[in-house]
Amino acid sequence: MSDATAFMFLALCRPSTVGAILPSSRRLAETMAQAAAGAQELIELGAGTGAITAALHRHHPDVPLQAVELEPRLAQQLRKRFPTVQVHAAAADQVLADAAGVADATVLVSSLPFRSLPPKLRRRSSVAIERFLTERPGRRLLQYSYLPRAPFELVHPDRLRWRRLAAVWENVPPAWVWELGAVAP
Repeated sequence: MSDATAFMFLALCRPSTVGAILPSSRRLAETMAQAAAGAQELIELGAGTGAITAALHRHHPDVPLQAVELEPRLAQQLRKRFPTVQVHAAAADQVLADAAGVADATVLVSSLPFRSLPPKLRRRSSVAIERFLTERPGRRLLQYSYLPRAPFELVHPDRLRWRRLAAVWENVPPAWVWELGAVAP
C-alpha cells in the first residue's frame, strides 16, 4: 500500500487520530525543519507518512532523529523509507517517558492533531510533552495547527510559553507553526 493510500485509508477510518485530509505539504515540512535549527536531537511525534521526517532528515542529516507513529502500518512504511531513523510504533507519551536521557537541546517536532484527538489521548500527550520540556530548559516543541491559536492549553503556563512562528498558506488546509519553550527568566 502506498503512503498516500495508507494515509487516506486512516484519515477515513480514524479521523480523530489522523486529524488531516492530506499529508503535510512540502512547504509546511520545510518550515518545520527550518524551525528545528540548533537541535542536538530530534523527536518527531505523529510522523504519519514521513513528509516532515524527510525534511528533517534533509535539513539536519547529522542530528539523531527518532520518529513516533501510533499507527503500525505507517510506522512500518517509515522504517522502510528511512532506515537510519529510529521509528517507534507507540503513543507519544510512552516514547517521551522513556526519552529522559536525550540531549538538553532536543527539539520535539509534532504533527499530533491536538484539536481532534480523543480527550484522554490529548491530555496524556500534552502533559507528557510539558513534562519533557520542563525537565531541561533548552528543549522545545514545534507544533503546527490548522487554527491560528495555540495548539493546546498549558498545564504550566508559568513555566512554558507558546510563540507563533509562521503561517503556511500553501498547505491544505492552511497551517500555523508554533513553538513551545521555557519562559525566559
